Amino acid sequence: MKNLAKAALRPVWWRIRDKLETISVSRSQALERQIKVLDREVNALRHQVHLQSLRLDESSHFMFASDPSLSPSAPDKPFMAVSNCQGVDFHHPRYLQLCKLLAMRPQFHRKQWEWVYVLHQLLEAGVLKPGARGLGFGVGKEPLPAAFASMGVDVTATDAPMDVSRVEAWSATGQHSGSVDQLLNSNIAPDDLVRSKVSHRACDMNHIDPALQGYDFNWSSCCFEHLGNIELGLQFVVNAVEKTLRVGGVAVHTTEFNVSSNEDTVTEGDTVIFRLRDMEELVRRLRDRGHEVQPFIIGPTAHALDYHVDVPPYAQDVHLKLRIANYVATSAGIVVRRGGTH
Repeated sequence: MKNLAKAALRPVWWRIRDKLETISVSRSQALERQIKVLDREVNALRHQVHLQSLRLDESSHFMFASDPSLSPSAPDKPFMAVSNCQGVDFHHPRYLQLCKLLAMRPQFHRKQWEWVYVLHQLLEAGVLKPGARGLGFGVGKEPLPAAFASMGVDVTATDAPMDVSRVEAWSATGQHSGSVDQLLNSNIAPDDLVRSKVSHRACDMNHIDPALQGYDFNWSSCCFEHLGNIELGLQFVVNAVEKTLRVGGVAVHTTEFNVSSNEDTVTEGDTVIFRLRDMEELVRRLRDRGHEVQPFIIGPTAHALDYHVDVPPYAQDVHLKLRIANYVATSAGIVVRRGGTH
């Protein structure tokens, strides 16, 4: 009976199977057609997004900022009278003069401002002269070692060891150096002169080699915010003053400064942002230890470009202030002359 039933039902099952296969193939083909339609729509939307991105990118990058040298301020006005990067600094005739020493055209960029700030403060302190000894921390490929060499200074340029966090990233973006050859700039000083006046070595800023001592000055530009946390950054400045400078030597250091809050900030990680209260604590700590520290003064927002905040991905054309995490930051500097107590 089972065999008879199977034989009788077999043709029916074949017809059902054929219909199911036809339905399956039909549905599969319909799904493939729908997928192709959706794929074309996605590609069209992707193209539209790309076009909109280009338009937004073009609009975000277009910001008119005149050449500072075309509209200089009066030469008798104070230059870099405050501690933070200010738009008015770029229009001062002295800024143009110092840019020439660095073989750079003035541009509204806080990194250039930092180099000019360091150069200006060391010139004002009278330590840039033939035979002087200078120590740079985290120099990367900045122009300052070549500029100091052109003035007859013997420079020890240092950068982070390769085993320090983020060094590979800095190297990939051209912000790390491993030899004097990476500091050569024939527009500033002849290569042979730089090679004779500048040496290069690795230095962990959290563990300064005791052999680095007796210098007339030291400097860093936006480095001590990368040491792990706020306290490590503050302690570095104290150590750089007391461990590497002769009595009377001068330290000039710039860093990230929080202009949007004196309470909340980034306190630890690859990049921290120092608040006014942190810098005031650093000034107090240094003075309590017998060192002479210039007043840390934050200037008012006095120039149109002081209101501009560059946001990621940074346009770089006007880059006095920038957004980091949830904060607005700029560059600020501190100037210290070592006392004889410590």
